[in-house]
Amino acid sequence: MICSPLDDRLLSDVFLRSCRAQALGSCIGGKRIAQTLAERRRSLIRLATPLDVQERHNAKFDMRDARHSTLPRAIGGRLSARRKARGSDPVPEGRLRLYGLHTVAAALANPQRARHRLFATENALRRLEALGVIVDVPVDRATPRQIDALLGCEAVHQGLALEVEPLPPLAPDVLRDARLVLVLDRISDPHNVGAILRSASALGADAVIAATRHAPAESAVMAKSASGALDSIVYGRTVNLAAFLRDLRAHGFYCVALDSDGAVDFETCPSTERLAIVLGAEGKGVRPGIRAACDACARLVMPGAIRSLNVSNAAALALYIARRRLEATA
Repeated sequence: MICSPLDDRLLSDVFLRSCRAQALGSCIGGKRIAQTLAERRRSLIRLATPLDVQERHNAKFDMRDARHSTLPRAIGGRLSARRKARGSDPVPEGRLRLYGLHTVAAALANPQRARHRLFATENALRRLEALGVIVDVPVDRATPRQIDALLGCEAVHQGLALEVEPLPPLAPDVLRDARLVLVLDRISDPHNVGAILRSASALGADAVIAATRHAPAESAVMAKSASGALDSIVYGRTVNLAAFLRDLRAHGFYCVALDSDGAVDFETCPSTERLAIVLGAEGKGVRPGIRAACDACARLVMPGAIRSLNVSNAAALALYIARRRLEATA
């Protein structure tokens, strides 16, 4: 209802009076009366406009805004449910699922690696065959989406997932013939450790050793970051890193801790036939007790404005320098 019958009669009366006033506009005060009656008419029209019309208009936009404000939450809920539905299947206890072409190929070629089952797409199997990789485990042919369900949708698996056991502990004599060893002190990011393993394998290091505490255990993420290096180089962990370094020194290793504030240039360290390089966590560096167990504390000279590198880049540079020096002394 817009207005009542009483309001209709009132508006009609005002309109008639306004017309008479306009007709009497030539009379004295006629124009003033007409203006006053016109203003009253406009006021009555405003008053007669029902509030529920404006309220319904506002309510329509309020409902629309409310609907839009809940949309992201609803979408987020659906996406979360979808992610849960596509989450990874549980891995049998005591096993890992390695993924990626180079990671799986290296694990299949490693005689020390206990492996159980391969999940693979037809295309990925052809790629393994082209690389000359011998698949000596049962194969479950799968689609990329099925492998997504095994690993989680964020894993870049390239159509391959290999179910394996972790590598066995280090043998006591594994470093008997080693010449270049990399030691990691409190480097806990598996991506960094994987990148260091990859550089160490590429530059001919014999082993990478970390402490049992504050170091990542073997994992699929580390193996993927290492791109096959986890199965092509010795990676082990020791309970007492300082005692391990003293034992290396007793077997003829020259142990150097790298630090941006090191007293000497790494390239000027004595040339020896056996070398161990110690790297510390970014920001914290090598612990004082570990540094004291080394022969020297050296720095990588940086000629630019920045004096330090990411730990995986520092490892690659130090290994390159060390490899050249060892080849010169051979």
